[in-house]
Amino acid sequence: MQKILVVDDEKAILEIVSRYLAREGYKVFAANNGKEALAFFEKETLDLIITDIMMPEMDGYDFIEKVLEKADDTPFIFVSAKDQEKDKIFSLTLGADDFITKPFSPRELTLRVKNILRRVGSQEERKENTIEAGPFKIDEDKFQATLYDHSLDLSIKEFQLLLLFLRDIGKVFPKSELYEKIWQSEYFDDANTLNVHIHSLREKLATTADGLPYPHIQTVWGLGYKMEE
Repeated sequence: MQKILVVDDEKAILEIVSRYLAREGYKVFAANNGKEALAFFEKETLDLIITDIMMPEMDGYDFIEKVLEKADDTPFIFVSAKDQEKDKIFSLTLGADDFITKPFSPRELTLRVKNILRRVGSQEERKENTIEAGPFKIDEDKFQATLYDHSLDLSIKEFQLLLLFLRDIGKVFPKSELYEKIWQSEYFDDANTLNVHIHSLREKLATTADGLPYPHIQTVWGLGYKMEE
């Protein structure tokens, strides 16, 4: 369940926004000012923050600045009666994902929340499919691999082997496991197919690195292969 923190010193707004969001299945935390909100932030993993700007004890700007010091990728929305262009520009400059002027429609706010969380979720999924290990960068979705920002011209099997090694650097992969994961078949005595692909991959990595250091694929005699740490 995604967690949203709503911060506002107006009780009516706090209640209605919390109710609408809870109805959509979100777990909602409510705070009356930035100081209370900071306490929630420090003990909860939040997916989104919705905060007013003008509040007692600690205003929305100060609160968000403290949040960004510790987690600069936290998405947040400012909701405020401050409607001058300079206020909106400053808020967006801080990194706000949206700025909503009071009075506002709770339904519209809910839709904006959904859009932001959907976009953030898509970005996280893309990150999960991207690997950076030393000088290597792998984009699984685009089927792209680079070494020192130089593109690697790999076959499908070579790409899959490199991806497997980089996902678990230092792990020794028995030949039988490599056959099972890459070729979806059992390993037999004839290991020539695997050997040929490993040899080709090594040559392409060495050529692309052009003398620069990089993690090598090592043979672990009697066991299999691993990517050196």
